[in-house]
Amino acid sequence: MTGGLYFAGTVYWTSGVMARFGGIAFPLAVAIAGLLVAYLALFPALFAVVLRKLVVGGGLPWVWLSPAVWVASEYGRLAIFGGFPWVLLGYSQVPVLPVAQMASLTGVFGISALLTASATAVAWLALSRSPRRWVAPAVVAAVVVAIAIWGSQRVGRGVLTSGGTPVRVGIVQGNVEQDVKWDPDRAHDIFSRHMRLTERMADEGARLVLWPESSTPFYFGHGAESEVLRMLARRRDIELLIGSDLYEPGTPPRTYNAAFLIKADGTTGGIYRKVHLVPFGEYVPFGGLLFFAKPLVEAVSDFAPGTEVNTLAARAGTLSTAICYEVVYPALIREGVDNGSTLLTTITNDAWFGRSSAPWQHFQMSAMRAVEQGRYLVRAANTGISGMVDPYGRVGLASDLFVEGAWAVDVRLLSERTFYGRTGDWVVWASLMLTGLTLGLTSAKARRREVRKDT
Repeated sequence: MTGGLYFAGTVYWTSGVMARFGGIAFPLAVAIAGLLVAYLALFPALFAVVLRKLVVGGGLPWVWLSPAVWVASEYGRLAIFGGFPWVLLGYSQVPVLPVAQMASLTGVFGISALLTASATAVAWLALSRSPRRWVAPAVVAAVVVAIAIWGSQRVGRGVLTSGGTPVRVGIVQGNVEQDVKWDPDRAHDIFSRHMRLTERMADEGARLVLWPESSTPFYFGHGAESEVLRMLARRRDIELLIGSDLYEPGTPPRTYNAAFLIKADGTTGGIYRKVHLVPFGEYVPFGGLLFFAKPLVEAVSDFAPGTEVNTLAARAGTLSTAICYEVVYPALIREGVDNGSTLLTTITNDAWFGRSSAPWQHFQMSAMRAVEQGRYLVRAANTGISGMVDPYGRVGLASDLFVEGAWAVDVRLLSERTFYGRTGDWVVWASLMLTGLTLGLTSAKARRREVRKDT
């Protein structure tokens, strides 16, 4: 029930997306969204089942395993069937900058563990009858205070915002309604709008300009418009990172959701093909079983996944990009930094979400990646929220929704690595090992009790 209420209140917008843009009848769209909510709710339920087994087998003190069990269940939501790691518990602390700095050590899962430990302390006080029941909650409170003090000092020192190579980046938000995005009668207007906003960014000194996901109403590399873009880069001496579909002929032919780096000499400096596709948005998992959801993908495109998280060598430095939903996968962003990225970028089209809470959720999850990796993050979104986040999670720019605009932001290209960036999801692996080990011990103890009873 708890998980159902949580996910019904956070991913409710999926039904509207399927009904409006997928051509699916609203009752069926609600039913499909209900299945998603029910599936996601299984993970908090699994947490409760496992924790109960541990407490019954080991006694009330084993409730302090809650942080490990919770993180293990959250990671399951990321890893199983391609994952849907939307609104993990740790994301709630993105606006709380002192606590959010913990992500530079542990990633978002470490913050989830901290919050679970805090909740466990409250439960312990309510359930324990030990005369020393205040000790463990006091330790948890001391840890939270210590993290907050350290985080405040980390933000205050601002070492990362004074190092690296400065560069001005332009962000283009075309504000193209999803209903007309692929209307051939509107293609010229859409392209001209992005070109005009790019010229404005060049006038304001931007050396790299970002366009949103699938912003070109054509396949880049095909048609006269591609050459116009290359000429713009040469004429204004700027580089462009644009989102566009990529068609590759073959047997079978493939279409990718892609990002292209156009260098200042007009050549293509690199292509990133989206690796992690959106289930029910860019492909249908278990397509034979869930055939009724196929119209949603057909309304967009049935994309093929890319095979690697490659970086793009811009003039100022090496950058990586995440296309839309990919930014909610910490390991994908870390892989880009492992490959030398000095600037995080993400391009997206959140027009699907309308005026729901989803664009704000998406932006907040993007901000967490900046803290985890100690990098500036620049975001170009078709209808918003476009923006910039510094390496401490401070929002330097967040555009309004459904407005046309362009903004120049000053960032720094950084090469230092955070502890989390170097070590990865060690909190996850420790949680999985601890949960598995204690479950094994509990099961072994229960078997021994049964054997004693029989004898």
